[in-house]
Amino acid sequence: MTTPDPDGLLAEQLLRFTRRVHRIQKRHIEQCGMGVTPAQSRLLRTLAHYSAPPRMADLAQRLEVVPRAVTSLVDGLEASGKVRRVPDPTNRRVIRIELTDDGRKALRELRGARRAAAQEILAPLTEAQREVLGGLLDTLVDGAPEGGRHCG
Repeated sequence: MTTPDPDGLLAEQLLRFTRRVHRIQKRHIEQCGMGVTPAQSRLLRTLAHYSAPPRMADLAQRLEVVPRAVTSLVDGLEASGKVRRVPDPTNRRVIRIELTDDGRKALRELRGARRAAAQEILAPLTEAQREVLGGLLDTLVDGAPEGGRHCG
């Protein structure tokens, strides 16, 4: 007889929940009809947090992806007019990425889509359960430093 593994069950539940969240958010983003992928949506949200246009390397670091991935995302967003590449005012070899007016409009629509997705996901929970979940998520997000147990 094997011993129950509560952490293994929780890990599986978290993975299934994460996939569900991504699937629902993707559907809501697609329903906006902007032609933005979830990855492009994430880049737009990240870009909005900068007070000045960042370099691609800055975006790659913040998104925790390789620079080539950012290049592909920016190419698609630039082709649709949501971002533009601009020269750095102090170093002409550096290119920065800035939101366009269309990009800011897309962000507003995407926020609405994400809110609608969150409402759908949280619909089965009572207000009290939502508060508990929020506290638990804060603990997990801000929790223990990385570098704990690994495979094994």
